[in-house]
Amino acid sequence: MKLVVITGVSGAGKTTVKSALEDLGFYCVDNLPMALLPRFIELLAGREEVMRAGLVVDARSGDFLTDTSRVLGDLRLAGHSIDVLFLDAPDEVLLRRFSETRRPHPLHGKDIRADIEVERTRLAALRAEATAVIDTAELNVHGLRSIVLGRYGRAEGNLAVTVMSFGFKYGLPTEADIVLDVRFLPNPFFVSTLSALSGEAEPVRNYVMESQETQLFLEKAEELLTLCVAAFEREGKTYATIAIGCTGGRHRSVVIANELGSRLRAFQVEVKHRDVGRGRSLTDAEVQK
Repeated sequence: MKLVVITGVSGAGKTTVKSALEDLGFYCVDNLPMALLPRFIELLAGREEVMRAGLVVDARSGDFLTDTSRVLGDLRLAGHSIDVLFLDAPDEVLLRRFSETRRPHPLHGKDIRADIEVERTRLAALRAEATAVIDTAELNVHGLRSIVLGRYGRAEGNLAVTVMSFGFKYGLPTEADIVLDVRFLPNPFFVSTLSALSGEAEPVRNYVMESQETQLFLEKAEELLTLCVAAFEREGKTYATIAIGCTGGRHRSVVIANELGSRLRAFQVEVKHRDVGRGRSLTDAEVQK
C-alpha cells in the first residue's frame, strides 16, 4: 500500500492536496484517528482496485495524535510506503487567508492566532515525521496542485525528476531534495546588456556557459546528480526535486537548470523556473532590436 498522510496547519492547503490526490485515483479519507490507521490499511488491502490512499490528519484529532510516531514506524517496518506531506505557511499568511475566506479556525477558539499556536504544538510529532514540508505562502491553488501532480502523478517505480531554478533572496524551495548554489558563477546581472534578459536568452546562456568554472561545475554536478538520482530510483522513490539557486533566480540558476535538465535526460526530467518572472525580462523582439 502506498499511503500519503496529508497534514499541516489549517489554511495551508490540505484540501487542495486531497482533491489533487483523488484526481490521481487515490482513495482518500479525512481526519481518521492515527490509532485506526493500521485497520484502515488492512481493510483497503482486501480491495484490489485500491493501491494508493491518502489520509488527511489535522489538529482536530487531539489526543489521537499521541501515537503518531509509533503507528507510522510500525507500518513502515511492515513494508508499507508512507509519505507524510506537511503543509505550512507563516502565521501572517494564514491570518490573511482566514480573513479573506471569513471562515472560523477548526479549533473554534476566540483568537485565531492562539489557535494556530495550539495547532502547531499538537502537530509537532507529525511534522517531525514529515518526508516533505511545503511552504505554501507563495503558492496559489494551481501551484500547489502542480507540485502534488508532479510528485504522485506517475506510475510507481518510474522516478520523476524536477530540476528547479530559484532565487535565494526569495527563500529555499521547501520541496527540494538536493540544493545546489551557483552564486559563485559570473553574474550577468552586472552586465548592462544582459541584466534585463533572463537565463532563457541566448546571450545570457553564452555568457554563463563560457566560464571555465561553469564547465567544471556542470561536469561535477552531472556526476553527483546521476549518482544520487540512480540511488533514489533504486530506493523506490517516485520523485526527486533538484533545486539550483542564484541570487535572484533569473540568470545563472536558469541557465544551469536548463543545462542539467538536458544532461540528465536518461531520467524522466522536467525543468521549472520558480522565480524567473519576478524581474524585468525583455521579449524576443526586444532582444533582436
